[in-house]
Amino acid sequence: MQLHQLRYVREIVKNNLSISEAAKVLKTSQPSVSSQLQQLEQELKLKIFERRGKRLVAVTPLKETIVEIAERILKDVNNIHCLASDNHNEASGTLSIGTTLTQALYALPSAIKTFSERYPNVHLNMLQGTPREISELAAEGEIDIAIATEALEHNSALHTFPCYDWNRTIVVPKNHPLTKEKILTLEAVSKYPILTYMMDYTGRALQDASFKERGLEPNVIFTATDADVIKTYVGLGMGIGIIASMAFNTKKDTPLVGLDASHLFRPSTTLLGFRKGGHLRAYTYAFIECFAPHLTQAAIQARTSEA
Repeated sequence: MQLHQLRYVREIVKNNLSISEAAKVLKTSQPSVSSQLQQLEQELKLKIFERRGKRLVAVTPLKETIVEIAERILKDVNNIHCLASDNHNEASGTLSIGTTLTQALYALPSAIKTFSERYPNVHLNMLQGTPREISELAAEGEIDIAIATEALEHNSALHTFPCYDWNRTIVVPKNHPLTKEKILTLEAVSKYPILTYMMDYTGRALQDASFKERGLEPNVIFTATDADVIKTYVGLGMGIGIIASMAFNTKKDTPLVGLDASHLFRPSTTLLGFRKGGHLRAYTYAFIECFAPHLTQAAIQARTSEA
């Protein structure tokens, strides 16, 4: 049994049992993948995949454990490579971060700048996606760290840690009636068309729950993944916006007005997650601490060793 054979099995599973797609990812030929799979099955004296003609259609029921073990072995091999890299040079390499657009634009810049100044030889690779997408990428080891408000805590393959709490701002055009309210209420807010985040983004579930608890039905007429898009259409007079407070800047966003809504909604918590069983490079711990100072290497290792 060879490591590359296990890699072939893993990529076949990850690519919906397509040998041709697995071959593309592995940068080899389809016949080579098929031949190595056949050799592995002959050595083990069992079929790992069910076939319909030449096409793979399923992982054989009793052989799913083989795929799980193969994945575990390959993760351990990767950890060995990471440990060796740390030993040779802990201050150079690549750090891949998956996050949402809001976090990338408003929460991460300061940490990125500080980290880059300390580790100029570490290449930062930032991938933006939905919370669910980056959660899955982290679980598969495609990225080192995932940062988002939603989805991470529900992925059992990840260690997750709270980074910081945040709340919301109501964005309105200048001289909007809401600016005259002495105390802003959800009842007053619900009278106007609302522009806000899409479901499963940036704390939308908690936001909706606050209206529901008051027996109110918000008139959401427009949703987007980006606060700047929401602010643009508020500026066109389409309605009022509900966005993360970190995404509103009094000077930059003039002539729009931001109204503090932290008393109207429960705070949301941004989480950081990484794959269980994975090895974090020394500079990965350093980046995490730049972003969330309370998440020191000692604190993280204490939590993960208990899991």
